[in-house]
Parts: sequence; structure tokens; C-alpha cells
Amino acid sequence: MRTVRDVHARTVRAPAAAVGALLDRLGGADDPLFPTPVWPPMRFDRPLGVGADGGHGFIRYRVTAYEPGRRIRFDFTGGEDGWHEITVRPLGSDSCRVEHVLHSRLRPARAALWTLALRDAHGTVVEEIFDNIERVATGRVTAPVRRSPRVRLFNRLLWDRPRAVELPAAARLAHRAFPRTDFQDAWQMDLLPGMPQEPEAWEGVLRGGSFPVAGRTDAEILLGEDARHLDFRASVLVADGRVTLGTVVRLHRTTGRLYFAVVRRIHPFMARLMLRRFHRRLALAAPTAGERAAARG
Repeated sequence: MRTVRDVHARTVRAPAAAVGALLDRLGGADDPLFPTPVWPPMRFDRPLGVGADGGHGFIRYRVTAYEPGRRIRFDFTGGEDGWHEITVRPLGSDSCRVEHVLHSRLRPARAALWTLALRDAHGTVVEEIFDNIERVATGRVTAPVRRSPRVRLFNRLLWDRPRAVELPAAARLAHRAFPRTDFQDAWQMDLLPGMPQEPEAWEGVLRGGSFPVAGRTDAEILLGEDARHLDFRASVLVADGRVTLGTVVRLHRTTGRLYFAVVRRIHPFMARLMLRRFHRRLALAAPTAGERAAARG
């Protein structure tokens, strides 16, 4: 077993009470600190407090100590041995020290993963939390963290993948696109906090938006075109905290059936790839949690 201890700290030019009040919102619906949507949100099975179970992404933990406005400790669960905690300590009437400490005992395989990727990604997430504390508490960030190439690669590799679903009933434009449909499928991803919920923002999911718009509603945009061998429509539905990319196809004559017999083998791969890439692109371009909180005042 390898023991890992990782410490990050920052002085914030704001009263400890103000920063502590932000800390108390960690993991909540209006969390101003955890760096979503670039990273999976911190979520718990109940309001923040001792006993709350949750985590972020594949990292799972339970709140084992909570001093409102001052300290939160999380013990790892799911076979992990260790804990991490964040504290706020006053340095005077108008400044404080925020510190995050991680202490863990890692098996050899996990220790290797920590060295290769997790350490840099963890440090970046913690520093982005500190950036958001500064941004909300003081209105500016003195030296914002930059994601290294290794962290960006790790983020890309771990990005969520679309899941196959039935074409939702709410995708009415897609269901009504043709009097007869010869093929349909749908792929879905969850929206992360801060991601756009207007279907127009997702119009570029297909090759940068090169296909004409065939219809739109408040929640759905329909793209596509007709050809001699087949007609296709791609539906982008944004509803219930999810984005769904659906496809409906109508074939014409033998040439259409032969052509689509080949295309349908690669279509699922391409649909998943386009949705996943565009999902991450919009997440990276979205305002940070701190920027969203500051905008709300």
C-alpha cells in the first residue's frame, strides 16, 4: 500500500464567514463552487451533513464531519481507504485561508493511476474550486488554474458516453417526420449543471450545423434533408435534464436499401461520437459555477 497526502491551500481576500457560507452550498442544487460542467457534479443522497452519501464521477465518499461554514470531511467508500476535507480558517476580519487535504492509502494499481493521471486531475479540480471561491467572494480570480495537456486528455477519456434509448415520445417532430419510417434510433446524455438547455445551442451536433433545419419547437430541433435514395431527419431534443439525438430514415427503392445496409453499420458509432464530442464542447464553453453564481448575484 502507498500512502498519499496531497494539500492545496489559498488565501482569499474575503471574510471567513462569507467563504464559509459558500462552502455550505457544496453539492447542492445551486452549488457555486464545484467546477461543473467541465467535471461531473458533486451530488449527495440528502442535504449536506454527516451521513450524506455521494461523490463526483467515479469517486465515492460519505460526509463524516461537518462544521457549518468551517469544515467538511469526506471518507472514501466503495473499497477506498482514506479521506479528504476542506476547511476555512479566518486570518483576520477580511481574509481567510481555504485548505483541502487528501489522505489515502492506495493499492499498487491505484497508486500508478494516481501518479499518471489522478493527481494532476485532482489538483486541477481543487484549484478550480478555489478559483470559484475567489470569483464569488471577491469578484475576481488572481491567478486562475490552467488545465495541463495531461488533464485535458484525462478529462476527454473519462467523458460520459451516450446511451441507447427509445426515441422519446416528446420528440414529436421526429415521430411525425415521415408517414413511414424504415429506421430509427436515439442516443441520450445527461445535461451537466450550467450546460445550455435551448435546442438551438445543439444545432451544430451534426457536422458543425451543415444540415438545414426542417422544424423546431421550444424543446426540439429537427435537421435533415431528402435524397433520391433516402430521406433522413436528426432530432435534437433537450428535455428533463437530458439531450437526445434521434435519427429517423425513410428509404427509397433498392438503391436506398443497399446504401443504408452499409451505412447503418457505422451510423451508431458516428451518432455516439458526434453527440459525445459536442456535449463536451458545450460543457467546456459554458460559464463556470462561480461565474454563474456571480451572475445571479
